[in-house]
Amino acid sequence: MVSLRGVTKRFEDVAAVDRLDLDIRDGEFLALLGPSGCGKTTTLRMIAGFEQPTEGEIFIGGSPVVGVPAHKREVNTVFQQYALFPHLDILDNVAYGLKQRGVGRKERRGLAAEALKLVHLVGRDHARPAQLSGGMQQRVALARALVLKPKVLLLDEPLGALDQKLRKAMQIELKRLQADVGITFIFVTHDQEEALAMADRIAVMDAGRIEQLAPPRELYDEPATPFVAGFIGDMSTVGGTLAGDAVELSGGLRVPLGRRLVEAANGAAVRVGLRPECATFRPAEGGPGNAEVATAMVLGDRLQVLARMGDGDEVLLRQPRAHGDAAVAALRPGDGLSVEFHPEVGLLLECAGAATAAPVVAPTPQEVAS
Repeated sequence: MVSLRGVTKRFEDVAAVDRLDLDIRDGEFLALLGPSGCGKTTTLRMIAGFEQPTEGEIFIGGSPVVGVPAHKREVNTVFQQYALFPHLDILDNVAYGLKQRGVGRKERRGLAAEALKLVHLVGRDHARPAQLSGGMQQRVALARALVLKPKVLLLDEPLGALDQKLRKAMQIELKRLQADVGITFIFVTHDQEEALAMADRIAVMDAGRIEQLAPPRELYDEPATPFVAGFIGDMSTVGGTLAGDAVELSGGLRVPLGRRLVEAANGAAVRVGLRPECATFRPAEGGPGNAEVATAMVLGDRLQVLARMGDGDEVLLRQPRAHGDAAVAALRPGDGLSVEFHPEVGLLLECAGAATAAPVVAPTPQEVAS
């Protein structure tokens, strides 16, 4: 449905988007995900027609659109700020685009009512925007965009103004809505959890380029680069010595390897990435254990521990709460900990002196734990 070929966008000497190639399927929910300044919003604005590429081609439904103004493209955009007309009721807000297209009053109001039914706002036709919650206003903005029947709906961080509970509810609503209408959604966000929850595929961007394009499970389990490994989900990194299919840590702990982003010889000093669910932990019995508790938290249905290894490296660990685990829930800083890593949990990220090694750009375990 949407294709970008060699698309570059420069602002003076800065390349916000750099030779980007991307194909977005018909009926797909695709997320553009990355840190601030990675080029995701600029990419969306070029698809919308609000910006023109410096180089490259953009196609929508097979037709070239570079140079075509935004209002003549078969796309519509929903922004973080909903931009509803405060003096119009909800029905007229939704029907406004149809009015601009010359659709008769009876027909446009009928189509607007159908769009409000689609977003579960039946009965609120004559309310004003100020009388609605943030989530309801978001639904009105979606109905206003969908009533025009675009081939592609573009969403620029549309949930950013909502509180966390409402954001989660709207994530479910957006996913349901996209399945109901069956059109292509392109969603820009810097929130990885949001992208993982909603998207069919995610394009992880950095420095104007796509680091990896894949379904959520593949990005999390099989990151293609150290940047993706560090950006998607929580990941701790620890140093050790490569020993065949495992990495030996100080204190006798072994991390079984599942994947390698670099190659290294046995005995090399390496760094390995670990997800929070990589191990089970419990209070040490009859000794100091193989790790020490730096922080411990009860997160509702989960337990979280920041475990300090023998050489000072810290690993963020989480596990479900189970019946009878009061001793685990009662862990305090300084307590001895027994940690057991699961099979094939390690992701080999770096080898000392390897040309292909690259640092993982990720929050530290201390930042995550706080």
